[in-house]
Amino acid sequence: MEYTYNDIEKIVGFKSWSEKRKIDELLRIDCNMYTNMGSDSSKKDRLETKKKSRSIYRLIQKLNPETGKSFLYHMDS
Repeated sequence: MEYTYNDIEKIVGFKSWSEKRKIDELLRIDCNMYTNMGSDSSKKDRLETKKKSRSIYRLIQKLNPETGKSFLYHMDS
């Protein structure tokens, strides 16, 4: 099954998935969002994708504080 941004809360709640698998899937969703943007994407679309990305990184921070903090730090740099 291919998960989307709408499934991120569900992914974090999976009991049978390891922390690594959850983070990998969240990062795959994040990568997919950026990959689907193009040169024709509006500023609003780019800002919305960045906002969604930040929420994904916050969930990663709940799973692994060090990794999530690093992603958030580099996003703001």
